[in-house]
Order: sequence, then structure tokens, then C-alpha cells
Amino acid sequence: MTTPRIKERLIALILLALVLFSPPLILMMDRGHDAGLSRLPLYLFLAWALVIALAAWLMERRNGK
Repeated sequence: MTTPRIKERLIALILLALVLFSPPLILMMDRGHDAGLSRLPLYLFLAWALVIALAAWLMERRNGK
């Protein structure tokens, strides 16, 4: 994998993170559920874990070639 491809993929990952943590999505998840519980903590944790896992995968692929 060439360096420009890594840069493009990391920029795409940053854009994905911006979308996942944008106020409209966060407000959508903050609304109460049937039991009155918010899904926001679960959503934030899963989105954060996804971004971290994708970043680690991209960086490992670059080093391992």
C-alpha cells in the first residue's frame, strides 16, 4: 500500500468520525427509549470503538505491508 492511499484512508476515517459524532446523530440517540433509558452511552462507546479499531487496522496494515 502506498503512502498516499494511507493518507486518503485516514482522511476518510476522520470524516467518518465527524459524521458519527455530529450533533444530529447524537441528539437522535439521546432520545428516550420505551423504558425511558437513553441509548446515547451505548452509541458513543460503539462509535468510539469503531473509529479506534479502524485506525488501528489501518496503521497495522501500513507497518506490516
